[in-house]
Amino acid sequence: MTKKSSSRHEAGAKGLDDVEAYLAKLPPNAKATLEKLRDQIRRIAPESEEGLSYGVPAFKLGGKPIVCYAAFKHHCGFYPMSPAVISAHADDLKDYETAKGTIRFPIDKPLPAALVKKLVNARIMELQRGDTKK
Repeated sequence: MTKKSSSRHEAGAKGLDDVEAYLAKLPPNAKATLEKLRDQIRRIAPESEEGLSYGVPAFKLGGKPIVCYAAFKHHCGFYPMSPAVISAHADDLKDYETAKGTIRFPIDKPLPAALVKKLVNARIMELQRGDTKK
């Protein structure tokens, strides 16, 4: 996969290498799903930096995590790093299994781009307001 050149993603080569290594270990279907999600997040938050947080790929702003994502045997997970963001978007998430900080979705059915955009933007706004301890 070619690395993007017009964002801060190149700044943290180690972080990118870690993310690439994580993705390389996945089965092809899970890798494709998470690469699609990764590209969506990159477009929404071009000033973010990539790396690992809690052992899974993450995007950060100012050193604070925006979102993380991961693949598991039977599902993928999207982590807005904020129970408040999940709670505030409960209606949008009614078709997904959620927990305090987790949104689970089928490997072969990625989250819709519009939903990803809502969640990422909500988390960025939360960080900018300082509404969270993360």
